[in-house]
Amino acid sequence: MSTDDFYAIIPAGGVGTRLWPLSRRSRPKFLFDLPGQGRTMIQATFDRLSAICGDDHVAVSTGAQHVDAVRTQLPELGVNAVFAEPVPRDSTAAIALATAVLAKRHGDHIVVGSFAADHVIRDDGAFAMSVRQAVAAARAGYVATIGIAASRPSTAFGYIHQGRSLADRVPDAPDARLVSEFVEKPDAATAQAYLATGEYRWNAGMFVMRADVVLDCLRRYKPELHRSVLAIAQAWDVSPEARERAMREHWAGIEKIAFDYAVAEPLSVAGGVAVVPGGFGWDDIGDFNSVAALLPSSNRRNIKILGDPDRVVYLDSAGDVVVPDADRTVALLGVDDMVVVDTSDALLIAPRARSQEVKDMVAKLTEEGRENIL
Repeated sequence: MSTDDFYAIIPAGGVGTRLWPLSRRSRPKFLFDLPGQGRTMIQATFDRLSAICGDDHVAVSTGAQHVDAVRTQLPELGVNAVFAEPVPRDSTAAIALATAVLAKRHGDHIVVGSFAADHVIRDDGAFAMSVRQAVAAARAGYVATIGIAASRPSTAFGYIHQGRSLADRVPDAPDARLVSEFVEKPDAATAQAYLATGEYRWNAGMFVMRADVVLDCLRRYKPELHRSVLAIAQAWDVSPEARERAMREHWAGIEKIAFDYAVAEPLSVAGGVAVVPGGFGWDDIGDFNSVAALLPSSNRRNIKILGDPDRVVYLDSAGDVVVPDADRTVALLGVDDMVVVDTSDALLIAPRARSQEVKDMVAKLTEEGRENIL
């Protein structure tokens, strides 16, 4: 199936506060090689998407302060393929602006897909097959999402409840199903019940849709956001000055809302969202425990090291996650199941079981006015 009409958007935002002090506002997690595979997360995302639609059909939406770093890491990006945001307004605004500009350039019936810069995918071939089915569903008028096979009753992810098959309506997407509903992150018992039915998949926030379909949804569900985005899109390619004026006038006032809430959830109630299964192995690296799951053990005591292993010395220690990101040795004596992240200006030591709470430490540092290390 041809993908000549398919354009991929990589929203590259978010600080990754649970990965502090490695991930910072000035250098967020998508600029790092967290899986230790030789390519940063945004580079790996670009690689798998460009293999589907070509380098010239991939765009990045990111904060203005990250544009230079993104262009350095992705020299293949086209001159007009970066959408810089002066302040973050969440995923709806980022996706909508890139979609509106791309539609002006290439036509309202192009298919756009949004794929976060900080996801890890293990099987690029299977990923491409799922994307192609999602493109077929999008051409048929659905907003399509890719649902990840739930391998455990996780309380960290939202879920997608699958409905009836759409194979009769979308022959090129034989595995597509209608979305019955999107469900927020459940408690453990509810997650276990979901898993037992076989009808639920994790929501990875991947969306594929025709430009005219998603812009019409925004016109109906979020008319103010729609008007502001279209005003900016009209000026985007006129001149740098016109773009700057439009951004200054409209961007800061745009509602800050996730795409799931603005479009996917209300549209699913109307029967307009399809889900394609994704069986390609997926991870959303949200904290140091999830980083550890991707790294090989350095010894039989299951110590995981992200960085130069020669900078870590351990004795009677086990189960630790160590990030030696400063120019010195980290010595562990009798330290078990801890996270140790050593950078030039901040040191984090925390139990692995409390990895999710690193964001609370970031909040505490903010409260104390230590913005310089965030």
